[in-house]
Amino acid sequence: MVKNIGLGTGRRKTSVARVYIREGSGKMTVNGKTVEEYFNTIAQVITVRKPLMVIGCENKYDILINVYGGGLSGQAGACLHGLSRALTQVDEGNRSTLKANGFLTRDARMVERKKYGRRGARRRFQFSKR
Repeated sequence: MVKNIGLGTGRRKTSVARVYIREGSGKMTVNGKTVEEYFNTIAQVITVRKPLMVIGCENKYDILINVYGGGLSGQAGACLHGLSRALTQVDEGNRSTLKANGFLTRDARMVERKKYGRRGARRRFQFSKR
């Protein structure tokens, strides 16, 4: 039986990521695939791995991530947030480092809702004088 030593929930835009940390060799799985297979760009892969790089424990834990909702960019941000939360649960000493880098702050920016009488959230229909 594999025991989770830390778990965290991360959110970004409409994406939600559940992150489970286990003792291991540094293997990271996102929805049953490796991080490189799941995320398209190198920037997204780096975003997900940032908390581990900052703390300096890339090969210490196995990480399992379940993520859903939104697009890949939002999902990468949700993974970063969830992983940071899980790492603080593993060792409270990590908290100050992660907080200084802004990884524990939930990014509240979301898409503004469409209003009635408008083409989008703020876009108006073309004005005709005559």
